[in-house]
Amino acid sequence: MSATENLGANAETLGFQTEVKQLLHLMIHSLYSNKEIFLRELISNASDAEDKLRFEALSNDALYENDGDLKIRLDFDKDANTVTITDNGIGMTREDVINHLGTIAKSGTAEFMSKLTGDSKQDSQLIGQFGVGFYSAFIVANKVEVFTRRAGTDAAQGVHWSSEGEGEFTIETVERTARGTSIVLHLKEEESEFADGWRLRSLVKKYSDHISFPVIMKSEPMPAAEGEEQKEPEDEAINEATALWTLSKSEISEDDYKSFYKHISHDFQDPLTWAHNRVEGKLDYTSLLYIPAKAPFDLYNREVPRGLKLYVQRVFIMDEAEQFLPLYLRFVKGIVDTRDLSLNVSREILQSDKTVDSLRTALTKRVLDTLTKMAKNDAEKYQSFWDEFGQVIKEGIGEDLSNKEKLAKLLRFATTNGDSAQNVSLDDYVSRMQESQDKIYYISAESHAAGISSPHMEIFRKKGIEVLVLSDRIDGWMISYLSDFEGKHLQDITKGELDLGEIEAEEDKKQQEEANKTYEALVKQIKELLEDKVDEVRMTNRLTDSPACLVAGAHDMDAQMKKIMEAAGQPVPESKPSFELNPEHPLVAQLNNEQDDERFNDLTLVLFDQAALAMGDQLKEPGAFVNRLNKLLLDLSK
Repeated sequence: MSATENLGANAETLGFQTEVKQLLHLMIHSLYSNKEIFLRELISNASDAEDKLRFEALSNDALYENDGDLKIRLDFDKDANTVTITDNGIGMTREDVINHLGTIAKSGTAEFMSKLTGDSKQDSQLIGQFGVGFYSAFIVANKVEVFTRRAGTDAAQGVHWSSEGEGEFTIETVERTARGTSIVLHLKEEESEFADGWRLRSLVKKYSDHISFPVIMKSEPMPAAEGEEQKEPEDEAINEATALWTLSKSEISEDDYKSFYKHISHDFQDPLTWAHNRVEGKLDYTSLLYIPAKAPFDLYNREVPRGLKLYVQRVFIMDEAEQFLPLYLRFVKGIVDTRDLSLNVSREILQSDKTVDSLRTALTKRVLDTLTKMAKNDAEKYQSFWDEFGQVIKEGIGEDLSNKEKLAKLLRFATTNGDSAQNVSLDDYVSRMQESQDKIYYISAESHAAGISSPHMEIFRKKGIEVLVLSDRIDGWMISYLSDFEGKHLQDITKGELDLGEIEAEEDKKQQEEANKTYEALVKQIKELLEDKVDEVRMTNRLTDSPACLVAGAHDMDAQMKKIMEAAGQPVPESKPSFELNPEHPLVAQLNNEQDDERFNDLTLVLFDQAALAMGDQLKEPGAFVNRLNKLLLDLSK
């Protein structure tokens, strides 16, 4: 960004950041379906400025400049076709204005652009979620002016910013006696409906009724009674201006809860559910926690700022207090208001305060109880939650051992009893287990289709045993922390020798013993050939259609976790699989009768490579595999 021309002693015209230019073009030319949200965004920004002043003034009372009456003012001028939003909050310096209004450093504008669908109504709902709320002013205005001064600075350090949204803006230093910020919208001719008192009032009631600062407007002139003088308009608060969370549940409507959620989250959609609680006793706090309906674009970025709004006795302290919920619940929005922390609490104190630890435990329990209740009472709604946030809930299994049992009940899996949808709970699985079944069986695979078609599934399909199919990248890590569920061991069907317990019939066991004797010499011969590739060779009863499969050691890392570690550049422990053969398969019988050593070796290595491919592994020598296979095929054609 660079100055392109001087307008005076301290005025200059600067160019917008490239992404802002794209965004402004979108605002001006594309998003009309929900144009009224500009007022919600600008009032929310004004409210944030008031909160920031109140917090900074805790340690520097002079910032109030002898005016501690925090409020937001809304004015309009029908003749000039303007709307003005004014706050007496923290305000901005010249540098702040350039950084906040000329560039977008943390808003994720590129991500915003990538989410656009071309549906103006749907696209406009993204505004605010990406920190681009200020620019929504250009939906209704062809020119926007900002007058601001940071609290605690001289009146001569006021700033005037102006832009018509055409790729550049003008900024100059001006005299401004009042601290805070005024935003003047010069409305487009076709948007003059917003230069109307009743229209503005209805929008404030709709979107901003429960922000904790009064929104002030001049009262609407009323016709004077006969013989009486016309009353002059007076200032009046047009919103409730109450801290919604401090009210009792009976005083708050469902629409109030939804409206407050949209205010604090900048989400245009209604929340999925919420939990509002007041606790008195050892801890004294109020919490209002929301579960969103849709995942944010940066859900899987564990580094982005997140957390609850923290208030102490209704005084705003922190916007993203991450210490009150574990990282796997980073999607939760809401506030916590407590009497048990000092007003000048800092992030450092939050990280070591015992009260914070107690609040974290209580709030985590509250969220998990809310989800448990939803799962029990409204399976369809919980399924929609799982589809959006299921993968981050899985993170909790390894990160929150104290709540592992609760989290395990919230998990949902795809199984062999259905399609790829993750909609089966562990309770559901256990309720359907066969009478003599004592384990919960699962398979980890690159995809649901790969898991379903794995050779390891064959005996389970034959016996009618349900198997969990784990195909998310996080599943291998998660399942390493979930060894059992309500006394039932979770067994990976691709690891160790197969033990079906009492499900396995005596006849099956006898057949296995006979196969071991019949193929004892074959097993020894294959073991010698594959000595550097396998840990063990054995006959198996786990296969019904495939000739062979590879089985990891009982305590080895599964293939999915190995790939994740390799992709992350982490060292992977060396291990060799076991090579299991199906004694009922014709190829194994042919191998047992093969007299030609070269053909024996080729067929064995082809079966080994096929088993590796079925496991989703990459062959170390694919060319050699193709040559051996072609040679065997040519022999068959002779």
